[in-house]
Amino acid sequence: QRYRIISSRQEAATGQKIPTLACKSAALSPKKKATASGPVPERRKQTSSREKSGAPFGRKQQDFWCHLLYKSSQVVPPGNMPKKPRSARRKKGGAMAGGDDEVGSVDDIDVLSETYTVADSVTTARDLDDDFAEFDEQGPLTSVTEEEEEHVSRAALSAASRSSKLSDALSLASTVPTEKRSAKRESYLRSLFKAVTQYATGEEGQETILSKVDDVVIPACTAGLRAGVARPAEQYAACRVLEATAVVLGGDMDEYCEAIHDLLVKAVKATGRAAQVRVAAIRALSMSLFVCGTDMVATNACLDLCEAVCAPTFRGEEVDPHLRAAALDCWALLSTTVADAYIAGDDIDGIDGGNGRGVVILPLLQQCLDHANVELRSAAGECVALIHEARLNMGIEDEEGENATERRYRRGSWDGTEWEVMMDEVKQRVAELSVESGYRLSKKQKKLQKATFREFMSTIVDDESPSQVVTFRGGTLCLNSWREIIQLNFMRHCLQAGFQIQLMTNATLQAIFGADGSILNKTADMSQLEKRLIMSKTSEASKNADKHLRRQRKNRTNAKNHFLTCDGEDI
Repeated sequence: QRYRIISSRQEAATGQKIPTLACKSAALSPKKKATASGPVPERRKQTSSREKSGAPFGRKQQDFWCHLLYKSSQVVPPGNMPKKPRSARRKKGGAMAGGDDEVGSVDDIDVLSETYTVADSVTTARDLDDDFAEFDEQGPLTSVTEEEEEHVSRAALSAASRSSKLSDALSLASTVPTEKRSAKRESYLRSLFKAVTQYATGEEGQETILSKVDDVVIPACTAGLRAGVARPAEQYAACRVLEATAVVLGGDMDEYCEAIHDLLVKAVKATGRAAQVRVAAIRALSMSLFVCGTDMVATNACLDLCEAVCAPTFRGEEVDPHLRAAALDCWALLSTTVADAYIAGDDIDGIDGGNGRGVVILPLLQQCLDHANVELRSAAGECVALIHEARLNMGIEDEEGENATERRYRRGSWDGTEWEVMMDEVKQRVAELSVESGYRLSKKQKKLQKATFREFMSTIVDDESPSQVVTFRGGTLCLNSWREIIQLNFMRHCLQAGFQIQLMTNATLQAIFGADGSILNKTADMSQLEKRLIMSKTSEASKNADKHLRRQRKNRTNAKNHFLTCDGEDI
């Protein structure tokens, strides 16, 4: 009966009549069993005869319908068991195959794409109104008095909801070490990452994570980083959870750095792991030392590891360009925690060779600027800009340095040093990349590279300080040095959709960027009506900004079309 239903649906879909299958067994065909003089012929021979008779479907489709028929009758097809997919097959050497420095299967190395991320922007990028007022009803606007009366209760309900979601995610993460299915473990780690970045807000969220870090977070991530057992996506998610946890915990947490140091270093050095897993591991290690660590010995050891990984070869194998770019980003982040002289100085006492770390790796950065990978070139240019800025700051007092001419000819210049020729070549290469064109890159990549290297050129060639303004709900953040810009970009990549929430509630981030928490959280005291009147897209401020942009766009278009007019009159 089930086969007849399936056949009728197939006939309705294709418009072709499906003949009766000739591969039924004798147990399913009483008529053949009664009339047959000998044993029932094998299914393969009957299938070939059906093909010769001009059946409207081929051998593969016949095997498919045969399998459905046998399955519905609870009879195993003789010698025609379906082949398991590659992901369901047991790896060679058992489930625990592969050592600490290896992945159980070679096919796992290139599973993750270059743009893979643990957080889906569609599902996790939420509006701040939803994060801080989840229980706001979307009904008609009420009076300001009624809104103020209900504001306290809504804020309390929203905080309770975030705390409940964080507790649920931690409860699921506690089962990761005992969960046998890799897909489930990955799902729990993704939920934990979202909870840590978006729901662990304020002191209450920090205390909750701190109470569970030794019992839940670290064991779950350790289980997710098991080589040969965990898939690359699971390993990547575990590293991202460790990275986000460091931001929430805050400073003076050397115990946390020591607990995850060996685990992450082993993941970075394992050349058999996926490149994106190693990228996430080195970023998590750098973030933990940047935020939580106070030991400069561990920081210098991580800097040494970054310099070794960003080389063309590491442990006898070529390094993926994306891993090299991530190593340079981590090197730049950790370099913001040391003095300028230890980055761009020379003839320094107490250092092997007397030169700063940035000066030593200048030849490597020059090679990276000539690499074909855009991400690696951008990371190298950012490091050169940081080193050059540190070199200029060495010769400027606190009350000086406002003029670019003074910055160029003071003690911090490269003129007269052994690195002068190399820096001239680097400046020339950066200027070329700021205007590079051709068919080798896509239009989007060329536009991004030009905009990025124009900022680098303003510092490296023109000795100008960078300027970047971050606008978000609650105010603006002005950054005027490459140190701050590098830290901001690293934090953005780490927290993703939870960056603004953490910036408004995390005291550690506010101390890093010099922000005032009371000013950032002034919108938290607004009622729903006030938020809609002041901060929505239909507010007066948004309308004025839209008018200003339209006016600028119109002026820009008129300037482009100026050649169509002559003496103010149309030709």
